[in-house]
Amino acid sequence: MTRPVVIGVAGGTGSGKTTVARKIVEQFTDSVVYLEQDAYYKDQSHLTLAQRIQTNYDHPLAFDNDLLIRHLQKLLDYQPIEKPVYDYSLHTRSNQTVPLAPKDVIIIEGILVLEDERLRNLMDIKIFVDTDADVRILRRIERDIQERGRTFESVMNQYLNIVRPMHLQFIEPSKRYADLIIPEGGHNQVAINLLINQIRTYLDLDE
Repeated sequence: MTRPVVIGVAGGTGSGKTTVARKIVEQFTDSVVYLEQDAYYKDQSHLTLAQRIQTNYDHPLAFDNDLLIRHLQKLLDYQPIEKPVYDYSLHTRSNQTVPLAPKDVIIIEGILVLEDERLRNLMDIKIFVDTDADVRILRRIERDIQERGRTFESVMNQYLNIVRPMHLQFIEPSKRYADLIIPEGGHNQVAINLLINQIRTYLDLDE
């Protein structure tokens, strides 16, 4: 193998894409570097807090894909990176970073990783986790209320006014670029097993 294998895992909010990515990590453990697209939201320190709060985090322009691509290219050259950390309480990038060493498997996971052609061109395997909208919104409500202290009303307003329109405009159309569509995310063990076997083929780990 001359370079790492790059796997893109996309899907809507609450689709189970993180679960799919983690199942890959569990299989290959020390051979995987994991890049969450959420870590690459743009730095907004030049804006006021009131302006930052208005950010549409489900729009492609919210992400610093230029930095993500530079980091991905460094990892492909087996060079280490400093992955950014996003501070959701301040709605901007933190001063902290996370050092990541290069590995043979690179996973890029996020709602819009298949939307950017430049990112797609660097991927060996492109995955879209496809889950019914009613299941996704229920998962989002539970997560945002329990983990982020949101009210039901605020979650629903954000979903109807931002999340759902952005999903229909940008995320759902990116499904056509996927090599593998996984219905029901982490619960689809057959699809995950097929994916793991394909990664093993790339890594020449077939027994």
